[in-house]
Amino acid sequence: MGVEGTLEYLSDLLSSVKRKRKKKQTQTVALKIRMDCEGCARKVKGVLSSVKGAKSVDVDLKQQKATVIGRVDAKKVLAAAKSTKKKVEMWPYVPYSLVANPYVSQSYDKKAPANHVRAVPPTATITETTMDENYTSMFSDDNPNACSIM
Repeated sequence: MGVEGTLEYLSDLLSSVKRKRKKKQTQTVALKIRMDCEGCARKVKGVLSSVKGAKSVDVDLKQQKATVIGRVDAKKVLAAAKSTKKKVEMWPYVPYSLVANPYVSQSYDKKAPANHVRAVPPTATITETTMDENYTSMFSDDNPNACSIM
């Protein structure tokens, strides 16, 4: 088995290797969907479970949340959810402990689930108003007319 045999062996080996398609990674897509009743939840679950690559669909009526787990594209899941003619957006809430400034006006939301706030960029800052400034100077040690209750 000389050079020709080695070349044949290598060509057979290379021809037998099939091209593998890259599979999408499993991901979780969470949506906020306006649902009023169990019928709405069933309809949303049916539509989202028909998305190609969806492994499991979880619908929480109380939180108005739908979660799709599988090898799916977030844009396709969002488009499928919008086909139900309901108000749909990506899940905007994150746990309270993950936000640097949870009391920034952009992050506070009354409709947020318990222990969650809206996701805001870390560049968002607390803006002081003149009212806040008056209170801080009123109780300052540098102010001679400050309150001296001890």
